[in-house]
Amino acid sequence: MLNKIVNTYKTAFSGLSKESWMLSLVMLINRMGTMAAVFMSVYVTRIFGRSLADAGLVITLFGVGAVLGALSSGYFIKKIGFRAVQIVTSILSGLLFIFFARITDFQLLCVVAVLIGFFSEAFRPANFTAIAYYAKPEMMTKSYSLNRFAVNLGMGLGTAVGGILASIDYHLLFFVEGSTYILVGILIMVLLPKIKQIKKNKENSQIASPKSPWKDAVYMKFLLLIMIYISCFLVVFKLVPVFWKDIQHIDESLIGSILGLNGMIIAVFEMVLVQHLQTRKRDVMYIYVGIFIAAIGFSLILFPVFSVIVSAVIAIVFLTVSEMLALPFINTFVVNRAGEESRASYASAYTFVWSLSGIIAPAGGAFIADRFSYTALWVVLIVLCLIAAAGIKMLSQREKSDF
Repeated sequence: MLNKIVNTYKTAFSGLSKESWMLSLVMLINRMGTMAAVFMSVYVTRIFGRSLADAGLVITLFGVGAVLGALSSGYFIKKIGFRAVQIVTSILSGLLFIFFARITDFQLLCVVAVLIGFFSEAFRPANFTAIAYYAKPEMMTKSYSLNRFAVNLGMGLGTAVGGILASIDYHLLFFVEGSTYILVGILIMVLLPKIKQIKKNKENSQIASPKSPWKDAVYMKFLLLIMIYISCFLVVFKLVPVFWKDIQHIDESLIGSILGLNGMIIAVFEMVLVQHLQTRKRDVMYIYVGIFIAAIGFSLILFPVFSVIVSAVIAIVFLTVSEMLALPFINTFVVNRAGEESRASYASAYTFVWSLSGIIAPAGGAFIADRFSYTALWVVLIVLCLIAAAGIKMLSQREKSDF
């Protein structure tokens, strides 16, 4: 029995290219450095002595920079390549984080927050593009799942370390994160080989000319539906903890443990799940089924079963299963839809959706909860997930050749 389990995991992690492993190692270190953003609002209020509204302004400006970075990244990838973009954005982000810790003027802090958001988010489309170039074609979905494994593990470790550093000195958060980003840039230079970009010639210029994602009607409809899902999903980490604490009176440490299940389940099961599912059904089926499962997860928050805590745990399990089903195959669809010549611009558009959702989720969710109630918020999220799932299913049926 034990040997069977071990062999299952060996199979799940086998077949990946050396570069895919190196890229995931780099991403693990990169995400371990995502500790300062979590504590940025606390840093502004406690260390700077500013109001909560000012802290919200800094976070919003960080988000604006992230949106601009996601939109601009595709252009820079075309000009200098995804490898150079990752190196430059990592090193500049690192230097800006270190500088952030030394700022004493609030207006300058706001400007630097925009720049940090811009460069740190511009890294993501370049990284997304790199995964596709370094991965074996038949291992595309697994390569993205390995990268997600590294992201979740890194963020879990980073948040834990960040809490320890914050208890010692908040400035350490930015120094350590900055140093981590610079290390990532250096590791990319050392570990990841250069890949020659595709050179068009007269024979294939008409066949392989780059496509604009913004003119791809099917892709735009797909991204709109995915943005609805991602915005709903991000509410889990932005507002659900507040609901559990203030309304259902769950202890903070228990809330942290419940949310921590998300990363643990992904780390243990996602690679095995993807290995088992890929090629069995059409990828798009896993996407809309995954989104539908998210609606079930929000229903469990709205209508607790057995007890509040038990229902919270079950809800997180459902929402995690939703994530494991939908996100790996969304990544694969984006890459396959783009083709080699347009991966950078399509990845940039997809990252833009994440950045925009990061602004919509907390702002929209908080507005509904404050203006109406948390009950209204959960109902809205359930309906939106059902709309997104049904929309993607209908889109895939109407445009079968595109899916």
